[in-house]
Parts: sequence; C-alpha cells; structure tokens
Amino acid sequence: MLRIIVMAGLVSALGIGSAFGQTTCAAKAISEDGKPLAGAARTSFIKKCCEDSALDSNGRPLEGDAKASYLAKCEADDSFSAPPSRG
Repeated sequence: MLRIIVMAGLVSALGIGSAFGQTTCAAKAISEDGKPLAGAARTSFIKKCCEDSALDSNGRPLEGDAKASYLAKCEADDSFSAPPSRG
C-alpha cells in the first residue's frame, strides 16, 4: 500500500514539474526592461517565437499542413504552450 502511495506522489510530482517547464510564446513576449510587449512588437515576437518552435518530436522543422496548423494555433491562442527550446 505504501509503495502505491509513494509511486502516485512521484508520478504527480514529475507531471507537475513538466507542466511548469512549458511556457507560451505570449508569456515570453517581454521587453529588455521586463515589461510586456504590446502592439506590433508583441505580434512580431509571437510570430517569430511560434515559427522557431515549430518542430516535430525529433527536433526537425515541421512542414506543410502540420506547420500551418501549428502556427495558426500558436499565434491565435495565448495559452498554447510552445515546446521548450532544444538548443
């Protein structure tokens, strides 16, 4: 019984940790002085961030419909999490 409780706690802790590791492109849109970007600067930043993060599970750039779908969702949804950078 104790083993089950410990395993459940471990799985929960690992799941929460990975959720905190993901940030959205909108959350990363912060100027050098720490203030949130606004207007065209924010739009441009989010577009570039989404394009840079459009990678498959092997780290290769997405192509075609997959890339178009990913970019549309990433740019439209502030809560859409871009994967962490791989470099």
